[in-house]
Amino acid sequence: MRFTAMNRAQGGKLALAAGSLALVLATMTGCGYINPQQTSHQYAAADGIRADLGPLQLRNMLIISAGEDKPGRLIGAVYNSSSQDVKLTVNGAEGSQTQVPVKANSYTLLNDSTDEAILSTTGGKAGSLVDVKVTEDGTGVTKTIKVPVLDASQVEYKDYLPASSGPTGSASPSPSPSATTTGAAH
Repeated sequence: MRFTAMNRAQGGKLALAAGSLALVLATMTGCGYINPQQTSHQYAAADGIRADLGPLQLRNMLIISAGEDKPGRLIGAVYNSSSQDVKLTVNGAEGSQTQVPVKANSYTLLNDSTDEAILSTTGGKAGSLVDVKVTEDGTGVTKTIKVPVLDASQVEYKDYLPASSGPTGSASPSPSPSATTTGAAH
């Protein structure tokens, strides 16, 4: 009889432990139900922003400049998913404008030295977001996006600073009115 009484006591303890464990596991895994998963949200894991404009996808777009009244270089990538060549027109502060041609089913990397897209004035100091109007000429789709402005304080952006906005204030060559297309189709 004594043997049976021990089993009942142990069985009760075991049931209590199992119930407690189930309660702990339920409350710990419930956090994923209440809080959204970070991996389900798309975001630009870079300094620049992303935007979609008709068949164009703008990725890691930002402006490098030495000041709000100085020229700024637009860097990033522009992907064209259409079967026709298109042109991206970027309008910045005080009427500044640049154009970026993108071949059909290809992309243009504005980080290449041959693909400089220069705005004559940035319109914002380093660390700010400036409104930039982007237009895709094939469909006429226009969108205003907020693009971050960075300066050369980060070493990786030093080479992208437009010549006239450098620390010496040297004369600038005339900025390229448009960028050229590089890269292969995806």
